[in-house]
Amino acid sequence: MKLIEYKGDSLNKEESWIADFWDDNPFKLNVSGHLMFGTKKFSPSGHWMGIVGIAAKKAGADFSTTVAAYANTSIALFDAFIQCWNIKYIYNTLRPETAINKYFDANWRPHLQTPPFPEYTCGHCTISAAAAEALSSDFGDHFNFTDTTELEFGIPSRTFPSFRDAAAETEHSRFYGGIHYKYSTVISHKMGTEIGELVVQRLKMKKS
Repeated sequence: MKLIEYKGDSLNKEESWIADFWDDNPFKLNVSGHLMFGTKKFSPSGHWMGIVGIAAKKAGADFSTTVAAYANTSIALFDAFIQCWNIKYIYNTLRPETAINKYFDANWRPHLQTPPFPEYTCGHCTISAAAAEALSSDFGDHFNFTDTTELEFGIPSRTFPSFRDAAAETEHSRFYGGIHYKYSTVISHKMGTEIGELVVQRLKMKKS
């Protein structure tokens, strides 16, 4: 697989929407001349906590089921972040923007703002896949829902046939956004799925 395989400079409307919808940059730094200010949004984990609430409301879940869904998803997110950040600082991989600016095009900029930490593995892809496994165990494998989380930031909602389909879209979003290589998103999604499956298995063992 090619090391430099990137997008972010020739997106169509759907690709831009997907990238923006899953951006989840908790503090985007905006610079214009001498003016500098931050734009705050949900973090990736905050986005998935929002999805838990959406799912619980749609399912008409009682208090105990809702609390369990929040707890299970939080544990999956927590473990996925630990695994991802451990790998990031083992490999310390350059972001596409850094590599492309140095070796190909000094003026290239990605659609999304490049985060200030190593590229491999992808945090959003890892935690999303893990969260999807936890939520699927609580609400079912084919729980369709409309994610309204980003409405307050002016980004239209998106509808998914399952939690896993939503997580799969984050894999595309980071590539479309130009902040991850394609192979990183694929590997990270797989790793997140395995983490989520392990969390679900361990939690079931605790209950039995």
